[in-house]
Amino acid sequence: QVQFVESGGDLVQPGGSLRLSCTVSGLAFSNYPMNWVRQAPGKGPEWVSTTNSGGTNTHYASFVKGRFTASRDNAKNTLYLQMNTLKPEDTALYYCQTNNWRGQGTQVTVSS
Repeated sequence: QVQFVESGGDLVQPGGSLRLSCTVSGLAFSNYPMNWVRQAPGKGPEWVSTTNSGGTNTHYASFVKGRFTASRDNAKNTLYLQMNTLKPEDTALYYCQTNNWRGQGTQVTVSS
């Protein structure tokens, strides 16, 4: 059974930082590129980043460039998203995804 479990979401003030994790089981994690996707209330899913299977290259949406850093540890079957200089518009449910699989997500709320 394939499982994606995200964690690390929280309520944070504007300008703050968070580190999200996504631990995967039930598939050969190191074979797959991994995506972070977010969905704000009342809006559709929004792609955030894609990290290649080896973790050597990541592409980012323009709205997070320079603020977010995605990485992965294939030995731990885990994908990370370091988020700095958070803004209220970053408020969303963040989830990891590849192919037809995704997790339930972790909630990030940026508010003073």
